Amino acid sequence: MAQPKLRSRNYILGGAGLALLLLLAWAFWPRPTPVDLGKVTQGEIVVTIDEEARTRVRDAYVVSAPIAGRLLRVDVDPGDEVTGGETVIARMVAAPPSAIDVRTREQARAGVSAAEAALRVARADLNSALADQDLANANLSRNRTLLSSGAVSQAAVDQSQRHKRAADASVDTAKAAISMREAEIANARAQLIEFNETPGGVQTAGGLAIDRNAIPLEAPISGRILRVMQESETTIAPGQSILEIGDISNDLEVIAELLSTDAVQVKAGDRVIIDNWGGDTPLNGTVERVEPWGFTKFSALGVEEQRVNTLIRFTDPLEERANLGHGYRVEVKIVTWERDDALVVPSSALFRSGNGWAVFLAEGGRARLQPVDVDRNNGDVAAIKDGVSGGETVILYPGPGINDGSRVAERELAN
Repeated sequence: MAQPKLRSRNYILGGAGLALLLLLAWAFWPRPTPVDLGKVTQGEIVVTIDEEARTRVRDAYVVSAPIAGRLLRVDVDPGDEVTGGETVIARMVAAPPSAIDVRTREQARAGVSAAEAALRVARADLNSALADQDLANANLSRNRTLLSSGAVSQAAVDQSQRHKRAADASVDTAKAAISMREAEIANARAQLIEFNETPGGVQTAGGLAIDRNAIPLEAPISGRILRVMQESETTIAPGQSILEIGDISNDLEVIAELLSTDAVQVKAGDRVIIDNWGGDTPLNGTVERVEPWGFTKFSALGVEEQRVNTLIRFTDPLEERANLGHGYRVEVKIVTWERDDALVVPSSALFRSGNGWAVFLAEGGRARLQPVDVDRNNGDVAAIKDGVSGGETVILYPGPGINDGSRVAERELAN
């Protein structure tokens, strides 16, 4: 009986050991690496340069004070429509004369007295000239009568004619002198005008009280008020800005400050997609000009960058961007290369292999290293010249544990 029991025990121990070996082999047997998979497709690829930008009115007009004076309160508001040469956008009153001290006032009064005396002298000279003119006229008339009877010669008559003309000229000179003296009196009296004695008055226009001496400033162009720099009544100097006017409807453009390394890839006529401007759909535009002058700008992180202004014109109708104004933020995507029938793979499948690019193809549960020739890459997908064919499966985000020939399996998404 002992012999069969011993044999049964050996069978049991042998079976348990074999099961343990099988369990260990299953536990340590290499499993396929879970990966994400993608497809090589034939489709569209667009390579763009993306940058933040802003809108602006190309020809904005800043209305400035033409003279020094007092600016009356500006009644127009930003957004108001104006008509060039018709709409009065502001009013100014010329600067009043400054206050004068006692000595200057006395000097001015003395000047008035001197001018009045000179006027009296001029009037006396006029009276003397008139008397000489009367005498010359009488002598000329008398000599002409005597000439007919032969009592005087023709030379005497000519002499009388000359005296008459000289007397007429003296009268004209005396009258001109009187006009000059009167102007001198007005000038001397003007020196006595105080800053609170300016002639003027108040008239009403549209229910508003307006100084009669106010100078109206008219809108230089038709458009809208973009901003009002000086709204309250104040004293301003010549050339000081008052408000800005622009034609948002027909003169709105986009300006993008591109990195100089990106600007060299852009040329006039390139298509532009204008996005994130606040509307439901992107707008379209075209590059009008890349300026040849670059400038230095510091980024938000303090990095020094060379930037270049790029001007973009809208190509969509005005109705599609009616609410877009001056200085609004937008995002532009400048198309530098595009193709409708390119062989594309997800950019996440690409990695560097030696001096070129490569992908891992998933074939029969194993990864196969495949070098590829990349034409363009926009960060999402890449256009491939050679190396793969449409419909093939590639491994996305290949990790360091995947090599040529590694077993792979598609990752199951968690519910």
